[in-house]
Amino acid sequence: MATVPAWLRRAIPDAQSLAAQNLEDIAISEGAAIGALDAVVRRQERWSGAWRQRLALATAAATAKQAGRVEDEGALRDSFVLARPSDILSGSTTLGPGGLLLLAWRRLASRPADDLLTEKNLAAVLEEFGYAPDDEVVSDLAHELRQLSPSIGMVSMLTGAITAAERYGFTRAFGCWLADALLAQRLGWTHAVPLLGAEAALGTGVRPRRSAAGSLATGIETNPERAKGLLAAQARAALRAIDLSAELERRADRLLAVAPKLRAKAADAVVDRLLSNDAIVASEKIAGMSDRGLRRLFDRLIEFSAVRELSGRPAFRIYGL
Repeated sequence: MATVPAWLRRAIPDAQSLAAQNLEDIAISEGAAIGALDAVVRRQERWSGAWRQRLALATAAATAKQAGRVEDEGALRDSFVLARPSDILSGSTTLGPGGLLLLAWRRLASRPADDLLTEKNLAAVLEEFGYAPDDEVVSDLAHELRQLSPSIGMVSMLTGAITAAERYGFTRAFGCWLADALLAQRLGWTHAVPLLGAEAALGTGVRPRRSAAGSLATGIETNPERAKGLLAAQARAALRAIDLSAELERRADRLLAVAPKLRAKAADAVVDRLLSNDAIVASEKIAGMSDRGLRRLFDRLIEFSAVRELSGRPAFRIYGL
């Protein structure tokens, strides 16, 4: 089970204590936190899908709040799991702005990392963030992101992503989405982990300028104070993700321990669905499982303390780890 040493928690400063820290010390702590997170990611546990989707939900709630919206995690979860599958596949506006934000962060967590920064995917996620960019803007943005290659430093890569988003008039939250995608590609992860979007205050740490050849990547000038804020934010986000992985691992172990006691047909499919998703509804369409049988199975799992009912409602109930 993933654990974080106490010295690392103490070493990562909050926003109020940043000034007392130097950039080199924060960079060491950030590297240690990302290294610990990398170890969790590379284990590729069965519950990794639920973990990434739970992080996507928390990040969507944070970015919705930053945008002045009122939806909390429960409301955002409802907008997704109670929606029609066709609305989710098409990114329908019936999901509402908050639901589309969740769809954007779920896209980050579920699509292969190598596919995230293609022009087609960037256009789709920008629409989910509420923009209608033309093809030229998307093409230029994709080109700039390709310049943020593995040959430049981590800070320049991440802050360059946020600055690129802001230069085109997009929000800091979208820049964080790009930064998380770039981090996953840099580290060779199969899927990205939503991290920076949950941080309310970030310094971009850069002043972008163009080189003679027009390269953004070689023209990034790092502002040390702002870079410290970004590194510390990424480290805090990594620790939150590790803590959540430990919590979900305990719950997943409990579910897998009771799974052999389940007599219902298609029970294994239900267990797999719970391990790979943030939540599912009692009316979920699962081959070989009727609505009534699925409700009975969830009641049984709650008796075993293997799942939780997440909505608190008597009807339209939602279940997850």
